[in-house]
This record gives sequence, structure tokens and C-alpha cells, in this order.
Amino acid sequence: MESDMEGDIELGMIEEEVVYPEEFLPTYHSIKEGGNVIKAQEVEFNDKPDSLFFNDGVRRIDFVLAYEDEDKKEYEKRHVFQRRKNRRECFEDNLMKMGMELEATQSVLDEKLVFLKVHMPWDVLCTYAEVLHIKLPIQSNDMSARPSPWRFFSCITKHFYPDEKLISKESEFFTAPFEKNRQDLFCIKDKDHFFTPSMRSRMAYYILSRAPYEIRGNIKKFGITKLLDGGVYKAAYPIHDCRFNVKSQEPECPNERYLLYEEWAHPKSFYKMQPLDLIRHYYGEKIGIYFAWLGFYTRMLTWAAVVGIGCFIYGYYTRDTSTWSKEVCDPDIGGKIVMCPQCDTCQYWTLNSTCNTSKNLCIFDNFGTLVFAVFMSVWVTLFLEFWKRYQAELEYEWDTVEFLEQEEPPRPEYEAKCIHERKNPITGVKESVPYTACGRCVRVSIGMTTVIFWIMLILASVVAITVYRLAVFFTFSRELRYTNLTIAEPIKEYVTPQMATSVTASLISFVVIMILNTLYERVAIWITDFELPRTKTDYENSLTLKMFLFQFVNYYSSCFYIAFAKGKAVGYPGKPVYLLGKYRNEECDPGGCLIELTTQLAIIMGGKAIWNNIQEVLIPWLKNLIYRRCAHVTTEKVIPRWEQDYQLQPSSKLGLFYEYLEMVIQFGFVTLFVASFPLAPALALLNNIIEIRVDAWKLTTQFRRAVPEKAQHIGAWQPILQGITILAVVTNAMIIAFTSDMIPRLVYYWSFSVYPYGNNTENTMKGYINSSLSVFSTNDFQTVDDDYIHTPPNLTTCRYRDYRFPPGHPKQYEYNMFYWHVIAAKMAFIIVVEHIVYFTKFILAYIIPDVPYAVKEQIKREKYLTQVILHETNLKLVSKRLKATETETES
Repeated sequence: MESDMEGDIELGMIEEEVVYPEEFLPTYHSIKEGGNVIKAQEVEFNDKPDSLFFNDGVRRIDFVLAYEDEDKKEYEKRHVFQRRKNRRECFEDNLMKMGMELEATQSVLDEKLVFLKVHMPWDVLCTYAEVLHIKLPIQSNDMSARPSPWRFFSCITKHFYPDEKLISKESEFFTAPFEKNRQDLFCIKDKDHFFTPSMRSRMAYYILSRAPYEIRGNIKKFGITKLLDGGVYKAAYPIHDCRFNVKSQEPECPNERYLLYEEWAHPKSFYKMQPLDLIRHYYGEKIGIYFAWLGFYTRMLTWAAVVGIGCFIYGYYTRDTSTWSKEVCDPDIGGKIVMCPQCDTCQYWTLNSTCNTSKNLCIFDNFGTLVFAVFMSVWVTLFLEFWKRYQAELEYEWDTVEFLEQEEPPRPEYEAKCIHERKNPITGVKESVPYTACGRCVRVSIGMTTVIFWIMLILASVVAITVYRLAVFFTFSRELRYTNLTIAEPIKEYVTPQMATSVTASLISFVVIMILNTLYERVAIWITDFELPRTKTDYENSLTLKMFLFQFVNYYSSCFYIAFAKGKAVGYPGKPVYLLGKYRNEECDPGGCLIELTTQLAIIMGGKAIWNNIQEVLIPWLKNLIYRRCAHVTTEKVIPRWEQDYQLQPSSKLGLFYEYLEMVIQFGFVTLFVASFPLAPALALLNNIIEIRVDAWKLTTQFRRAVPEKAQHIGAWQPILQGITILAVVTNAMIIAFTSDMIPRLVYYWSFSVYPYGNNTENTMKGYINSSLSVFSTNDFQTVDDDYIHTPPNLTTCRYRDYRFPPGHPKQYEYNMFYWHVIAAKMAFIIVVEHIVYFTKFILAYIIPDVPYAVKEQIKREKYLTQVILHETNLKLVSKRLKATETETES
């Protein structure tokens, strides 16, 4: 049951926070105190399924509330239902006192269900447009637009844009924040269409979020959110303007949903650019800016995907010509090199048994990868800088340039907890706050502790998977030994113990990631609710940071382990390093850990994309299908527009948070580890092309219309993307230096191959495999269990991957000079590459302005016109006052 104290505040303390226009301040009262309740008008459905108006056909529906009639409920719970009814009647009474008009209609399909339609008259719209600082047209844009450089290709490019006959380009206006007392300054041609439906819905939701529903003494409860949580209302939503697949025949219906489906959400339009202006007009700026960012990111991925595919093709066609790969596969070289056991129960093996692995490794570990990693470091900079420019253009076109400069209203959940007073350091006026400074610190500390606990839990799961790797590697190695040879040989050719361990561990890692992700989502939301941020922007930023920190560790920890930890501290065959004193650290394949990192990335990226698409497409579709089956919806009944929308899935309370999170995690995979997987941008591009249409289809067909919201940019995701790009330079440089064989091969090439053989491309890397493997005496094994390890006759030495002195040397098994040369080269490579790339990023960020010059001119022009118009208006007012004063003086 809902707590009585939920949303309680002292009467009078909240009035400093909630902004109510004076002419619509309600007279608060309690149902229990005998206040007269003003009932909403009850009407019958007029059999117009696509009507967006009240039954009179004049007043537009700006919002819809759905509830169950308590008079038709069973008697056992009458006291609970009566309480809900009292709250609802008080809430509706106060809504009408604030100027809103209500009309109730019974459901066509369920006699217990009632739909309450909300309409905002012109006077109320003007008042709240001023309260919310909504910018509206004051004059047509008289600045000449610069011609597009692509206009000469318009005969080709027009096929990749929505049909202009269906979706015409919006007229451009200079705008200014609306002022009710200066309506004559704005371009008001038609009062019915001056405020767009998204503006009307936004203002309606603002009132619904702050209207009281119960007053008891000095305690006041308010807001539609609490009523929804308490079951007083079943749903609250703005309505779609028509059916998505059928064009409405109503004369006043704009059919924007139908146009969005045909030109944007339908799979046949996958190759077309998005109608961003119409998306913003229909869903609001917050959803519009998300699709603008996603579309821009997808277009930029095209260049990265082309270069990445080129790098992959280069590696694929050169894998058979690689000298070091040939040496691994050569029976006279790799076939005669006996490798030391890689675990305490493993057996000796020949190097050419990893022939297929070495060939596959050549695809991803070649000189093209180095070029591609540098290219991606520059690409991420260009992506962010060009996005800032594009975002600045959208900010101006969508009138959000000064959005954050305006005071954002506090969240109703914050207002409901305001029980303390403090002096505002800026205004010097006392204001209500929900906690003291000490209380704030306690809440933040608890939140941080919880986040750290969950991050440690993820790290514990990584350790558990590492132990699994060690155990499975031992099992695979042992089973392959004792398997019948006629079966084992084909298996050994295609499935090595390293590969089998890598694939199974990657699959388990993906399952663990998804389970922990589901659990932590609820924890992160609970923590953020407990911290009680003041505004919705603060709430979203706090939740974004918590979720991303968790997701960063959850998704990337296994990749970081493979890239930078696995095989780096294993010792040598005679003196291995043990984890927890029991498990011998696993080693990389003789070809290196790069191929395993590639496998991990491919499985997680592919699995995540498939799982997300199932969640976003299949689950909402099944829920709607089941609801229609259970409700026995038939085509014989005429169902009104508001009830058709009620049958759809409700919009998420967190809006587009999960969509942003999904794309930012993908951005991390594309940039942080791209040196090991050049196909990552291509996979991301394919996924995003599908993702845009899936999100569009989901919003347009399966979900109720979301409450339109303002947004200037992508919020806290912008600095997170910038942080990823900075980290990506370091991770890719370290992957090339420490995970791939690029640097050892280059050191060998310049130190040993060039001078003895000359610059002969056929022989430059000859002998590299032999030089990269150290020698170990089989007599130096500390313990030999004959049940597992069997030393073949006449085998006195084996090889292992390292740079150490051979047995018999005064410094046997210590690092040799070539090891230190390689280490020095790796460190020099990281330092040089990082400095070059960071310097390039700095230069590009400096020479590319964040705001285009044309946009700066238009912003200045708009501010000038606003000042001129306001100045002239003030002069007229002053002149009228002077004339009136002179007239009074003369009389």
C-alpha cells in the first residue's frame, strides 16, 4: 500500500518552489473537509475513431488520463477504492480550478474503465508558455541561406531523403520567449495551431505534475506521478494523431504519425535520411536530438567501416604470404619445434598444430592494423567536433540555444520532500530543501558505497571466469590427450584448447554480463531516487554516471583482462606463476592473445546486438498481442483514438536512457579495442542501420506517445564520449604494443633481418619464429607427474614464448637483451603514438569551430531583432504613459 507520508510537505513551504501563475492559483481543500467537488463532464463516445477533440469537435485533447470506476468494484476493498476516488476527484477539481477543461468517456471495451480527456484553453496555454519560456515565432527568417555544396548532385541525393510532397520543409522564423502581455509581437495567425501539439502536451504535463490531490492540515500531496504509482490512475499520456498504418480521414488530423511510419519507421525506408524536423515536431526535442545523434554517428561509422573492411581484406589476402605464419605451418620448421606444456597436466605439442590460428591471427595482426588504429584515433576526434557543429545547428533551428540558461523547475519528487529551510546564497531568500548539508553527504556516500560494492562484484565475477578458464584449459588438454587418436587429430586441427577455452569463457562472460546488468539497473535507479536530485537533468546525469561506470566495468573488464593481463605474468616452464597459490596462470596462444580478444569482442558485440533487438522488437510486440487477445479486441467495434493508444505499451520512465546507454557502450567497443578487431565499425554500422528503424518502429507503432521534452544536447553522454575517445588512444596503443606481435616483429626486422638479408621483402622476416621462442631443458622441470606429462624419448629441450637466456648460459632463464630492446621499443611506441595522436586531436579541435559561422550570425540577428522589437514596444508604452500623464495634467 502507498505510504501516507509519500509526497507529503508542509503547506506554505512549497509555494516558494512551485510556480503557479496568480490568475490560476487553486483554492486548495480536502475532500474530507467537505469541499464541493466540481465533476468533469461525462459524455458518450461519438463513434469517431480518429477524432482528436472533445465531443464538440472544437476543443483539442491535450492529454488523456485513464482510471477504473470504483463504483463498479467489489465490496471487499471498498475503503481502498473510496480513498482513490477521493484523491482523483480532488485532483480533477484542482485541475479545473487551474483553468483546464475535462471530459470523461467510458471505455468501449471495458465498462469499468473511464478515459478523462484534458484540454487547455488559449488563456492557460499563453500563461504556461510564459512560465516555461517557450520560444515562438516573431518574424520570418530574412537571412539568405548559403547554397549546399551537394546541390549539383540533387538528382541523385533526393532519392535518399523523405518525399518532399509528403513531408514539406518547415518555414524558418526568428523566435523569442513568449510573453502573454505582448501577444501582438508574435506571429499568431491561427490560435488553434499557434501552439503545436507537442507544446500543448508538455504544458499539460507540467500542470498535471504539480496539481494537488490531497490536503490534510498542513500536509499536501500532489502530482500525477504519485497517483499513477498509487493506482488512482491506470495511465497518463498524450495521444497519437492517427493510426500508423492508415491515413485518417478527419479534416483536422495532420497524420504525422502515418507520415513518420511511411517515411521513417517502415523497413522499406531504411536507406533514407531521417525527417528530423518532423520527429522533433511530433515527439519533442529530446527524442529528436537522440535520433539526430544516432543518425550522425551512423553516417560517420560509414567511413570507419570502409577503412576497417579494407584493413580486414588486406589481412585476409596477405595471411598466406606472411613469412612468420609460413614458418609456423612449415613441417620442417613449425613441425619440428616442440613446445613446452602450458599447464601442469598438459603435454608437449608441436608448433605447427596452431597453423590455422596463426593464419587467422595474420588477418587482424598486421601493419594495416597499426594504420587503422591511428585512423580511428583521428576519426573519433572528427566525430565529436563535427557533432558539436551539427548539434549547434540543431540548437538554433529547434530553439534550444538558451534552454539551460533558463531556470529548470524542480522535480515533483524533490518538491514533495522539502521539509527544511535554507537561505539561497544567490537571491538571499529563504527556500525549502529536502535535506540538510549533512543529509546530502550521507545520501551521496551511501550511493557511492553501493556503486563500489557492485563494481567489486563484477571484478569478482571476472576472477571467477579466470579460474574457469584455467580449469577448462586443463580439462580440454587432458581430454584431447586421452581421446581416440582418429577422432582427436581432426579436432586438434580446428579446435585447440586455447580456442575452446576462449569461446566458452566468452559465452559465459556474456551471460554473466546480462544477468548483472539486469540486477544493477534496479539498484542504480533506487540509489538515484534515494539521493533525491533537484531537477530532472540532475536526476538523469546522476543515473547516467552510475549506470555507465557499472556498464563500463561489466562489459569491458573481460576485454581488459585478455588484452593487458592474460599471459603477461606466467613465468617460464620451470618456474610458473600461480593464481591464489593453486591455479597456474594461463598463457596466451603462441600467436598471442590478440585472436582471443577478437573472439571476445565479436561474441559480446554480436550477442548484445541480438539480445537488444529481441528486447526492443519482440517483447513489446508480444505484450501488445497478448493484451489484445485478453481484451477480446475485435474489428467490429469502433474504438476511439485514446483507447487505441491505451492498448499500447507505456513509455519508459527513463525515456531514451537505455537507447543512449546501448549506443555509448557500442561506441566503446568500436573505439577502445578497435586495434584488435577492425570489423567492429562495420558490425556497429550494420547494427545502427537496423537500430534506427527498430527504435522508430517501436516508438511509432508499439508505444504510447511519449511526453514531449526539451533538450539542448545529449546531456551527460557528451563528456562520457569525450572520456572514451581520450582513453581509446591509450588502449589501442597498448594493444598494439603489448597484445599484438607488431613491435617484436618490427624490432626483429630492423635489428636482425634488414642488415643480414638486405631489403628483400621475401626474406625480411625469415627466422622470426625461432628468435621469438626461448629454449628450456626438460630436465629442469621441478615436478613431473608421469600420469599426465610424458616426455618423449630423446627430447632434451622444448620451446616457449619468451625472450630468455637458454639453459647452460650463466644467466639461464633470465631475460636477454632482445627482451629489453622490445620493452624499450614498446614504451617508445606508446609515448610517440600518444603524443602524435593527442597533438593531432588538439589541432583538429582548435581549427574546427564548435558553432558554424552562419549559425553565429543567425543567433546574433535573432537577438538583435528581439531587442529592437522589445525596445520599440517599451517606447510605445512609455509614450502612452507620457501622453496619459500630460492629459491628466492639462485636465
